[in-house]
Parts: sequence; structure tokens; C-alpha cells
Amino acid sequence: MATTKHILVALVEDKPGVLNRMASLFRRRGFNIDSIAVGHSEMPNMSRMTFVVNGPATVVEQVRKQLDKVVETVKVSDITGDNVITRELAFIKVKANSANRSEIIQIVDIFRANIVDVAPDSVIIEATGDEDKINSLFNLVRGFGIKEISRTGRIAMTRGGSGPLPVMKKPPKSQAKGKKVTK
Repeated sequence: MATTKHILVALVEDKPGVLNRMASLFRRRGFNIDSIAVGHSEMPNMSRMTFVVNGPATVVEQVRKQLDKVVETVKVSDITGDNVITRELAFIKVKANSANRSEIIQIVDIFRANIVDVAPDSVIIEATGDEDKINSLFNLVRGFGIKEISRTGRIAMTRGGSGPLPVMKKPPKSQAKGKKVTK
């Protein structure tokens, strides 16, 4: 079976423990999560999760179905084959001094990135883009010396009209199943 990178997006109730339950399903199946990003969605008390995992399509579909059964899950979709926009954010702290700072700034400008902090011995670069862009920038500034890097993981959304995640028209599963909702 051929393995490919899959992008799964989930709309879930914003409650403690949901991320742990979702990640545990991947662990039980032996999947390593390449990246995960979680944040509030356009709906109150709902979060959007983006998982990037590597595996055979049939096994990833089984995991997707299991994720959909988690009580706090509203919907999970595999948007791998869809027309999507993906982005990642990275902070890269690079060793810098007065001799090489202008060269670093030129590289940052080429990548349409920003310098968000300047210290006597370093600069922090903020870069947004696809994984290849972030990796290319990282590889170019690596020669100056990397002090630290922090990456968000990939976020993704389908292009055009409505996406794979529904606009809330019914109560979340935990409310629909008669479960108590605590705030």
C-alpha cells in the first residue's frame, strides 16, 4: 500500500481533553502526526483542527471515521485531494552581527518574510508560506547559525464556496445525545 500525506480537518467542540482523545486515536493506529494545528473557528465554542498524517488512504479513512465518532466531533474531512490552500508560520532566530545582518535582511526580503525582533547577536524572522518555502528559507539562513526555530504546523482550507465542514445547523453531538454540557 502506498503511503501519502493526508490533510484531515475537524470541527470539534471547544472542550478540555478533545485534542488528547483525537491524538490518541492516531497513536493507537501507529500513525505519527506530522503536524497539528488547533484554533478557534468561526462558530462560538467550536475549534478547528488540522492534522497532517502519512499513511495509506484506506487506513487514514478508518482513522477519519473513528475521529468522527468522538463525542465532541461535529465533522472530520480528508481534504487531501481537494483544491486547498495550506500555510505554515515559522519563527527562526538566526545568529546575526553587524557584518552579516544586511545579507540576512536581503534573504528575508526575497522570501517576503519579516524580521520581528533585532538583538545585538540575533534576529527573529517571521515566515508564512507552504512547507517548501519555510524549508527553503531555513536552509538558506542555516549557514549564519540557527539559535532557535518554532513552527506552527500546517493549516489548510479548501478554495472557493463552501468547505467540507458544515455551518452549525444542529446542536453538537454531546448535546444531541443527552449529555450534560458544562461551561
